[in-house]
Amino acid sequence: MLFNRHKLEMPTPEQALKGRSEQWFSIADKHRVLDAPVVTDEVPEGLEVAIFGLGCFWGAEEVFWRMPGVWSTSVGYAGGTTPHPSYEEVCTGMTGHTEAVRVVFDPAVVSYADLVKAFYEFHDPTQGMRQGNDVGTQYRSAIYTLDDAQVQVAKELTTAYEPELVKRGYGPITTEIRPAPTYYYAEDHHQQYLAKNPNGYRCHSATGVPFPGDAS
Repeated sequence: MLFNRHKLEMPTPEQALKGRSEQWFSIADKHRVLDAPVVTDEVPEGLEVAIFGLGCFWGAEEVFWRMPGVWSTSVGYAGGTTPHPSYEEVCTGMTGHTEAVRVVFDPAVVSYADLVKAFYEFHDPTQGMRQGNDVGTQYRSAIYTLDDAQVQVAKELTTAYEPELVKRGYGPITTEIRPAPTYYYAEDHHQQYLAKNPNGYRCHSATGVPFPGDAS
């Protein structure tokens, strides 16, 4: 049961695992790739935060740390019920969390719209509770917004991108767009995983469908 990755239904709060009252592990102070901290509960003035779920967070984090203007990234769990879950608990499907990436960025260098476009182009947002062979609620596509401006951008770009996918034979976008829930940092060995393990697993199941050039 613990490693069952085939959960396709969100647990109710009553069904969800109990979790913990606080984080029980430490995280390295320094980002393995970027000159910034990993834990960014306090964001420097002028920077903004975005949170996305696009499948396995190992490869997803790499997508964003490579983008100019991104100051820091981390991986964690969001969108579920269980407080301070472990990776193993998230994998059961009984916490309701996605594997999420938290991106701290400089909007003067990279816009939120650019991040959303990268999010869509690096995975398949039409698969529901899966990405490729990775199956379960933790792999669902998600954009967790932090203000009204992000809501507007996310919805406008989703509306612009969906017809491009349909033209190529894909179904409707299943991405969850909602206000950012509590974000729980993942265990330290998951942070910047591909910087620590360059030949590690990557799964994006990208469609290969580029974003339409006239989208804002």
